Amino acid sequence: MKSLLSGVLLCCSLLVRVEAFYSPSDDVVILTPSNFNREVIQSDNLWLIEFYAPWCGHCQRLTPDWKKAATALKGIVKVGAVDADEHKSLGSQYGISGFPTIKIFGANKNKPEQYQGGRTSQAIVDGAMNALRALVKERLSGSSGSSGYSKQSGGGSDGGSKKDVVELTDDNFDKMVLDSDDVWLVEFFAPWCGHCKNLEPEWAAAASAVKEQTKGKVRLGAVDATVHQAVSSRYGIRGFPTIKIFRKGEEPEDYQGGRSSGDIIARALDLFSDNAPAPELLEIIDEDVLKRTCEDSQLCIIGILPHILDTGASGRNGYLDVMAKMADKYKKKMWGWLWAEAGSQMELEASLGIGGFGYPAMAAINTRKMKFALLKGSFSDTGIHDFLRELSVGRGSTATLTGGVLPQIHSVEPWDGKDGQLPEEEEYDLSDVELDDDFDKKIEL
Repeated sequence: MKSLLSGVLLCCSLLVRVEAFYSPSDDVVILTPSNFNREVIQSDNLWLIEFYAPWCGHCQRLTPDWKKAATALKGIVKVGAVDADEHKSLGSQYGISGFPTIKIFGANKNKPEQYQGGRTSQAIVDGAMNALRALVKERLSGSSGSSGYSKQSGGGSDGGSKKDVVELTDDNFDKMVLDSDDVWLVEFFAPWCGHCKNLEPEWAAAASAVKEQTKGKVRLGAVDATVHQAVSSRYGIRGFPTIKIFRKGEEPEDYQGGRSSGDIIARALDLFSDNAPAPELLEIIDEDVLKRTCEDSQLCIIGILPHILDTGASGRNGYLDVMAKMADKYKKKMWGWLWAEAGSQMELEASLGIGGFGYPAMAAINTRKMKFALLKGSFSDTGIHDFLRELSVGRGSTATLTGGVLPQIHSVEPWDGKDGQLPEEEEYDLSDVELDDDFDKKIEL
């Protein structure tokens, strides 16, 4: 009974510490999926927002400085915090992969900037004021960071290249949607519909995030059903807003999810994952392969496999099969996947500190931050899955690449898929070699 009571008290103590991260009495605004759009997206204010996890040590150390900065910036810049461990939809929406991550929501709320400054209260305040000056300068120049579709609300501005919701009509619907290899989420709306107006900023925010995270393979469109009645009638649209999912060659499916941007993004990523092929597993044969793959991805997973003479083709293919399986399992992340033979890229191995762990080895690199993490467990389905799962929630142990830059990469011949061949030894004919008498005597002795 005593131990049970102690356990309950410990649990309550932990809960108090977590809940005490930020409280309503702080100047830090606690943000959740239910208030994020209202407080941030629809606001004219500049926002600094911390995405954190309660178990994260770095987040815990940042808390007092974040509160202090929020108090100093009160009435000037809004400072908020999102528990991205609890509200994973918000973290996913803004590509949060580590904690704490700080983003600046300025002119274009749907495309926030990454805060790159220091983590002291003074550095945070300085970063906020720099961002505020940039925002004021942008407004003075007359430029606008708005995005989304505007005809729904009667605005008429087309948003230029920032308009990520595609305006669909009776004339372009078949070509844009039905003939496309992409997956489409289409909203049928009416300009006078209150629920449609409430959905508009969520739909626009989701469109921008989905376009970026799926590289345009899942798209969001909108049809004014009061104007384009032919296509609306074809799909039996009677209420607004109605959202349908279109996949090439299949009957449209009713969207059944929530109406927040996080809900829409999550469904879109599921659709993308269902239809997307696994990323290609490439051999590092030159610098271009490494840069092209890693710079286009949030994380780059690199396997260093034993020399072909140590494993043969069957052994190597076994390792490659494990990597390919994991690439397919994590394809929704859109990470890059590479491999190299041990010894072929020595500078890369040295910068990752791989030599001391033996082969096969694996590292995950974030080239934007020049950080990496090493697989410490087994090179197996389970070991790699555990490694990547920890990285996905920001729990992995990371280090900085030597020198803070990508190492030199050598151009090598790609593996031909065959077993390795030992170099042929040169045969020597000793029949004509004359040995002196002293050598012959030593041999006889």
